[in-house]
Amino acid sequence: MLRISTFITSLIILMVLPLTSLAQTVQDDNRNDTITVKQKYGLRLGGDIGKLVRSFVDDDYKGFEIAADYRLTQKLYLAGELGSEENTVINDYLDVTAKGSYFKAGIDYNLYRNWLDMENLIYTGIRVGASTFSQGLNGYTVYTTDQYYDTPFTSSDVQEYKGLSAIWIEMVIGAKAELFTNLFIGANVQVKGMISQDQPSNFENLYVPGFNRTFDSGRFGFGFGYNISYLIPIYKKNKKISIED
Repeated sequence: MLRISTFITSLIILMVLPLTSLAQTVQDDNRNDTITVKQKYGLRLGGDIGKLVRSFVDDDYKGFEIAADYRLTQKLYLAGELGSEENTVINDYLDVTAKGSYFKAGIDYNLYRNWLDMENLIYTGIRVGASTFSQGLNGYTVYTTDQYYDTPFTSSDVQEYKGLSAIWIEMVIGAKAELFTNLFIGANVQVKGMISQDQPSNFENLYVPGFNRTFDSGRFGFGFGYNISYLIPIYKKNKKISIED
């Protein structure tokens, strides 16, 4: 969480740095009450670079995510993500591999007030997510109340449970900053609540692709992402800005 906060703070600084020069431009043009700028509307495509990096450094994880958003109004964006994950979770009693794909769709609302033709975002959003996946039980240990005298039973027989699915809802908060023309970097944090899920008959899901690690009997989850994206402008709209603003 500290790394996420630091990264988002850096994005905000990138957004604020141009304000001094832009404010001077407005002051130099104080002969008019308003100025008109052209704002870009289009499709922004990108991916989660955090998942790619983790796939290289973590032997127990493989995954990718493609993200997109489309600007509907000055503040509102249609957004979604599509991805695939394979993750192994090991605790004192279970060794389980979850594998599957997921899709999330929803809206983002930009809370950041851009100056002139800037396209940066500090946003909040909501998603509905769905996943289809399998759970592979690689091994397990039977819990006994008297570990001192009894040797726990351990099995390494692989069992796979296919055809599982899950549906959840999540709240998102994040930031996107334009580094170069139409090229953005960003970070986001997600808080998730499970609506429904299929589980194997003899153990609970420890990880659901797209939902991440499950907590509190699988009802809640958390996630974060680092992304890079490119805006494909389709058309532009004029926006009038009051100099007094």
